Amino acid sequence: MSDEEIKVILIGESGTGKTSLINATMGLKFKDTVESTTTNSFSSKTVTINNKEYVLNLWDTIGQEKFRSLTKIFIKDSKIVILVYDITRKASFNELNFWLKMIQDILGDEPVLGICGNKSDLFVKEQVKEEEVKKYSEEKNIPFKLTSAKNPLSFNKFLEDLVKQYLEKRGVETVGTKDKIDLNSKKRNINGKKFC
Repeated sequence: MSDEEIKVILIGESGTGKTSLINATMGLKFKDTVESTTTNSFSSKTVTINNKEYVLNLWDTIGQEKFRSLTKIFIKDSKIVILVYDITRKASFNELNFWLKMIQDILGDEPVLGICGNKSDLFVKEQVKEEEVKKYSEEKNIPFKLTSAKNPLSFNKFLEDLVKQYLEKRGVETVGTKDKIDLNSKKRNINGKKFC
């Protein structure tokens, strides 16, 4: 992987909206129903930071328990890991410790981490209070953001902040970051074919 490519992986329970978040940041229209992810896939998005382009390879992982051993393989070499839970499902938040341990076992303290409370548009069905997650994120020293695939601006800004954090960790100055989506971006599966 070249210095211009950054592997970003979204990880969490099935049904938390990882696929929808990636679709949203790629500029795809939100769908009310999305089939469960059954294969790890990635989308590429280009960001420009201080006149240099970086390709973000956004990996969508399978959250179902029976595929967890497969997910472990795709965590390797990740530079940014975003732990996603669904604010309307307490169980998805409770599983963050499992995913965090998996990441630390495989990557140690190397990646930049973020916690994403997805489906914030469904706040009337909220089962996980924001204060609880803020306390958890402070304890773990991991930044946290509430997001919704229906309004991708919050996720895009969070992603941008994590990319800046990663680059600053490498000694790259990130003042004046301008986010730019590559119009030739394509969603591909791990075999390099378009993923539907």
